Amino acid sequence: MNQRQKADLMLILVALSWGFSYYFVDLAMMELGSFTLNAYRFFVAFGIAFLFSFPQLKSPNKTTLLHSLGCGFLLFLVYIGANMGVKYTTLSNTGFLASMTVIFTPIFAFLYYRRVPKPHTFLSVILCFIGICLLTLGDGFTINMKNFKGDIASILCAICYANHLLFTEYAVKKKTVDAYQLSVYQFFVCGLLNVIAAFIWESPILPSSGKIWAATLFLSVFCTGMAFVVQAIAQKFTTATRVGIIFSLEPVFAGIVAFIFAGERLGLRAYIGAFLMVTSIFIMELAPIIWKKRRV
Repeated sequence: MNQRQKADLMLILVALSWGFSYYFVDLAMMELGSFTLNAYRFFVAFGIAFLFSFPQLKSPNKTTLLHSLGCGFLLFLVYIGANMGVKYTTLSNTGFLASMTVIFTPIFAFLYYRRVPKPHTFLSVILCFIGICLLTLGDGFTINMKNFKGDIASILCAICYANHLLFTEYAVKKKTVDAYQLSVYQFFVCGLLNVIAAFIWESPILPSSGKIWAATLFLSVFCTGMAFVVQAIAQKFTTATRVGIIFSLEPVFAGIVAFIFAGERLGLRAYIGAFLMVTSIFIMELAPIIWKKRRV
């Protein structure tokens, strides 16, 4: 297994943890406001990383810190959209619409860098788009106005996250940027922005039950700390577009979690959509290998 394949496997595990995250966010927001929850998530993630890897985090250079500010601000926007999605639409819809990152990433990559996607990437993006439509739109492929506010928030989450992926890729490929330090210090920036927002628009409180504490800690450690560290390191060996495609597995995992734990049920059309999204992953992964063998 080469470095790119290892990076892709790590990113699939990240997508799995994020599939669980929507359920735990929904649980934690029974007591905590959106900004308060995010403040806990990112400060706990930063604290754990700082405690266990202080030697790797001390003396960050100016370039790493400046790029951490950009990544942290984009994450702040991402999680505003994600939490509003959980609050105002279904868990499944949030997961599926947030996965439109896979659509927006190559679009923004072309706009920013004139990076033309390869043919198999076009095919993967088209399949993902069809899959997302099948998963989220109502009967007659109309917009469900009941969930419209949450759906729009989830789409904005996807747009912001596509920009986060591209900015992270741009940052970590600089020789003067330490990928691990970048991933950790962005937690502090995002946490600080959420604390400020929480005191302006909410009344921050501590979780009052073990269940809410458990949900908050799971989100902090696995869905935030480990996930974004893995993402930043893995992006040294793959592209933002590939990351976006792999992360389209997230709504499939989210749908399974919502089915098991929240009792949400999908129709046949939605399962077909999930199948198309998984197929797009295999196309993205296998097409370069098949093409290479043909050339040999």
